[in-house]
Amino acid sequence: MSEALKLPIIDLSSPDRISSAKSVRQACIEFGFFYLVNHGVEEEMFQIMFEESSKLFSLPLEDKTKMSRKQHRGYTALYSENLDPSSTPKGDSKESFYIGPLEGTIKDLNQWPLEESLPSWRSSMECYYNKVLSAGTRLMHLIALALNLDEDFFEKVGALDVPLAFLRLLHYPGKLEPSGEEIYGASAHSDYGMITLLTTDGVPGLQVCRDKSKHPRVWEDVPNIKGAFIVNIGDMMERWTNCLFRSTLHRVMPTGQERYSAAFFMDPNSDCVVKCLESCCSESCPPRFPPIRSFDYLKERFRLTYGS
Repeated sequence: MSEALKLPIIDLSSPDRISSAKSVRQACIEFGFFYLVNHGVEEEMFQIMFEESSKLFSLPLEDKTKMSRKQHRGYTALYSENLDPSSTPKGDSKESFYIGPLEGTIKDLNQWPLEESLPSWRSSMECYYNKVLSAGTRLMHLIALALNLDEDFFEKVGALDVPLAFLRLLHYPGKLEPSGEEIYGASAHSDYGMITLLTTDGVPGLQVCRDKSKHPRVWEDVPNIKGAFIVNIGDMMERWTNCLFRSTLHRVMPTGQERYSAAFFMDPNSDCVVKCLESCCSESCPPRFPPIRSFDYLKERFRLTYGS
């Protein structure tokens, strides 16, 4: 049995911004994960999103494959993705659906189920997307303060004017075909981007490994807190902070119960240049990575995962 991890809880609506920023800094250095509460997304909105998500994944496979993933939008089938090819040749036991930015010239790339099948699906998902985007933007202000930067730093560098934010709905089936090899809901990985805001239906399975260099790896359970987001730092933010903030390995283990979750990947504008923050480097701690355009970085990471 894995131990349960006690992660810090950050109150996004706290008037004491300095204290909140200090808590975020400590959480990102020590864990790379924390809970976020009082974020402005109502419990009813979570409920509607999960109900609509369940309806989508209940569609016949033929209908879902008509919306197969193109340009990182749409449906990915069970076992079609393997986040850790070294662990098992078989893909991860989850199906998912991606929704990309709703603004700008790329909004038309999204795929949507037919209205006659799921009449309120698109409007519900657009509403949820916009509410989480708003919470994520407010959180980025707090993260800027945590890095000893101006609160509007990420706006000033162009990261948040049209952020490359993706909502990924996930469904992990409860019953799996018997197999001689270990099956993962999501095999061990770190997220590629800036930050991720995750919500789950309460079914357990999420685990983190705080020290990826340690063998054998020690995995700790992340319990769900109703109404809270589980936030984690991505590889791009780790790079931006010169490895001050941690992008932590995590995975989802099957529990025999059906599980739904929704991950909101908050990434910078495509043209934003990610270069070591001045508050995170010095003569004794020079930048470890060269500057890179956000889109170029993410494109390469997706290519390695999907081969496209």
